[in-house]
Amino acid sequence: VQLQASGGGLVQAGGSLRLSCAASGLTFSYYAMGWFRQAPGKEREFVAGISRSLASTYYADSVKGRFTISRDSAKNTVYLQMNSLKPEDTAVYYCAANPTSSNVVVTGPRAYDYWGQGTQVTVSS
Repeated sequence: VQLQASGGGLVQAGGSLRLSCAASGLTFSYYAMGWFRQAPGKEREFVAGISRSLASTYYADSVKGRFTISRDSAKNTVYLQMNSLKPEDTAVYYCAANPTSSNVVVTGPRAYDYWGQGTQVTVSS
């Protein structure tokens, strides 16, 4: 199983980025997908998640209204569109896959079996 995250970079506050995570080696439709982030000196935190059937999405309060998670089953890819970026969004962003038979999005990292390598997002003020 491999999750390949991309799309990070340096952007000014107020700008936008779109992260992508291409999954291989798994049956994509069997997994809920999530994005997490970790800033220096802080714990990894949940950012957004999407259920396996597209029925549910869930966002951390800190990104609600600014970030949008989506998935393309034909491409085995999950996306995170990030708008109105703030300096406090600076972190390494990780995608992760949660094997589940339900349409519930879980926020705890321990529920996710597979993780991408991370992509750096830096927002300058």
